[in-house]
Amino acid sequence: MKLLKAYKYRLKIGPHDEASLARFSGCARFVWNRALSFQKELLDGGSRCLPYELLTSQLPVWKKEFPFLKDVHSQILQQRLKELCRAIDAAFDPKDPREFPKFKKKHKSTASFRYPQGFKLDGNRVFLPKIGWTRFYKSRDIDGVLKNCTVSKHGQHWYISVQTTRDITLPVHPASSIAGADMGVRNTLTMSDGTMYGAANSLRVMISKLAFMQRKLSRMVKRSNNWKKQKLKINRLHVLISDMRKDHLHKVSSEVSKKHAVLVLEDLEVRNMSASAKGTISNPGKNVKRKSALNPSILDQGWYELRRQIEYKMSWRGGRVLFVHPAGTSRTCSCCGHVSPENRPSQALFYCVKCGHTENADVNAAKVILGAGQALLACGSNGAAMPSEAGTVQKHY
Repeated sequence: MKLLKAYKYRLKIGPHDEASLARFSGCARFVWNRALSFQKELLDGGSRCLPYELLTSQLPVWKKEFPFLKDVHSQILQQRLKELCRAIDAAFDPKDPREFPKFKKKHKSTASFRYPQGFKLDGNRVFLPKIGWTRFYKSRDIDGVLKNCTVSKHGQHWYISVQTTRDITLPVHPASSIAGADMGVRNTLTMSDGTMYGAANSLRVMISKLAFMQRKLSRMVKRSNNWKKQKLKINRLHVLISDMRKDHLHKVSSEVSKKHAVLVLEDLEVRNMSASAKGTISNPGKNVKRKSALNPSILDQGWYELRRQIEYKMSWRGGRVLFVHPAGTSRTCSCCGHVSPENRPSQALFYCVKCGHTENADVNAAKVILGAGQALLACGSNGAAMPSEAGTVQKHY
């Protein structure tokens, strides 16, 4: 199998190179917005969007109109047009439509651009076309054939991510166990064998400090020197919160992917779960205050990122990931299968009103998820048809 892997390093750059990187990312953002506006005009006029092959013919026209685009490597701009065309195609996909791409704001979008080719690596140096040789902190060796590199800004530092590919023998997972996992707010992950991985709650830990710094910023003169310094401090705190969350998720995903050959997870729709409950004037929502307090806790866990990490780490080790529908897993008894909202007298306790089974609510839900995953494997192994009520999804690697 082909293994795709990225190696990310922090760049060692001076003020001149930093200005060049910022200019390149700004030009890529400009081309994205320009092309998106062009495509929207076609849609508003009743025409279809141009494919990438025809859209690139607009680049020479835009370079004559905006001469600053000539200073940027042409493949960076072409790559950004490819990304836009893929996003538009995904928005019109009848099977799984995505959100239509939006315009990128200068100070709110991620500063990044990509070289599909033309870059070179030499030890701890990288050659970026139209920028030159730049050093980086090489924390580990790069293994595989170079495919592309992405330059991005995170906080106050610039990073380079080099994607590689290499052929490896089909991996066989060293473990043979199967486990179900329940994602929650109190515990990031609860396994069916009773193992619990506590939540990092990086935002909750830093929320008081963040609120204090934001109040201090609101009292300053906008765009003054002190305002800019305080803005920088807030940005660093947000980066710290993000890094704390990612570090915790990487540790959890690495441990569970090493211990189990098959993992069964819930197919959660995090966007729907964290949506506002206020409703409309004619149809107001219920428990709005309680839901507004729960939504930040849900987003603070990083469930989708955890799912993504588990998927690719299991594929690297030869494991499998199964997804089951989350409906009713927290109210179903793992012993008798009785489903009732009365089975959850509290957030942490599960008590079956039919058979009297008592257990931690998250552990019971993980066992129910495991049972649904085993049913999916049984139906897949003997060729039987999966009943529609099961609502399970299987992913092969």
